[in-house]
Amino acid sequence: MEVRDGELRAGRAHIDADHLGEPLPLTGDEARQARGPRLDPRSWMLIRGGVEGLVVVPITDEADPVPAWVISTRTPDRLAAAIERGRVMRRSPGRSIRTTPRDRPANGA
Repeated sequence: MEVRDGELRAGRAHIDADHLGEPLPLTGDEARQARGPRLDPRSWMLIRGGVEGLVVVPITDEADPVPAWVISTRTPDRLAAAIERGRVMRRSPGRSIRTTPRDRPANGA
């Protein structure tokens, strides 16, 4: 899974970040409930066995019949943060966001 060029990509599927709501990272019992009894069968799912974490991403496009993407991941907080950054970047056209400060040496020293 990745967020790149204004899109969330998971497996072979991809969706424009403009159509994503706020991602919800889940672990433990919350993730089990979201994968089981609370799972909307209309959701698009990429669920892998043995992976406890989960991110639920609401779809905001009213024309899309899929209410959410449900993605299993070992690092739900990191995936949710990447999705949120992708959403923010799409809402801020023309703005460049640097991930590394200019004054920090490239070698990390």
